[in-house]
Amino acid sequence: MTSSASEPMLRGVLPVLQTPFTEQGDFDFETLDREIQWAFDTGADGVVVAMVSEILRLSESGRRELAEHVCTASQGRGTSVISIGAESTPVAVELAQHAESVGASAVMAIPPISTGLSNAATRDYFAAIAASISIPLVVQDASGYVGAVIDIGVYGEWLKQFGAERILFKPEASPLGPNLSRLRDATDGKAQIFEGSGGINLVDCYRRGIVGTMPGTDLLDGIVALWNALEAKDDDRIYQLSLPISGIGALQLSAGLDGFLAIEKHLLVRRGIFKNTVQRQPVGWTLDAQTAAEVDRLFDRLQDAI
Repeated sequence: MTSSASEPMLRGVLPVLQTPFTEQGDFDFETLDREIQWAFDTGADGVVVAMVSEILRLSESGRRELAEHVCTASQGRGTSVISIGAESTPVAVELAQHAESVGASAVMAIPPISTGLSNAATRDYFAAIAASISIPLVVQDASGYVGAVIDIGVYGEWLKQFGAERILFKPEASPLGPNLSRLRDATDGKAQIFEGSGGINLVDCYRRGIVGTMPGTDLLDGIVALWNALEAKDDDRIYQLSLPISGIGALQLSAGLDGFLAIEKHLLVRRGIFKNTVQRQPVGWTLDAQTAAEVDRLFDRLQDAI
């Protein structure tokens, strides 16, 4: 099934799904369905499969199976974005075409991480993906976690070739806010930009002109409330909500990608959405008792603010 041209453009709050596993390490699709249901019930505009979905720890067949399930579960409820970045252009193209065939609204890709690419090679990699599908491609600079920074000059070339409705951007190079503004200004405001800092930079990035955010599902109720407060220009509520979100985000960010994975799953268990915190191994960081206690204190403050 191919996405309809009448589907809404990507925008708003699009949470990145955590992937639940059984104690034996298999997909737990019953829990995943509960997570997706909760996301849409909470006000998400769509859902995303991406880095914190542990895609780099899945086999190619596992990635396809996950994409199929998420796209089917999201049909008629909101947009679905599937990350398809790979270490070779042919594999990325195959994953992109598969995502479109199972109903994805858009795909997202990071550059290959096993080799340093020239600007020309980076440009050609993403252009090949975009040319192989009819749905939008979100270009993700994930250099805050893995890989190298994408040169800002290349973004304009993609926009010129494919147009702003086919190529969107999720820049994550540090410092996030100033680099986002550089991208906005370099493209004369044409670039449609998402942020994905887990909420820690959402207020700053919103004021710089993003069209949406891709947080985790763990703090989704707070992020939706914060997004609505930003839209309403309610500064008192903005900072009441953003401070505990930023506190949790800082703890996640301090431990890198595994920090987001461990803390998000901890909070999803606390919410009663997940049954366990099982991650695909190996991991470089595990949640200690004192960090968990601080996360819980901040989470309680956020719930009070919501």
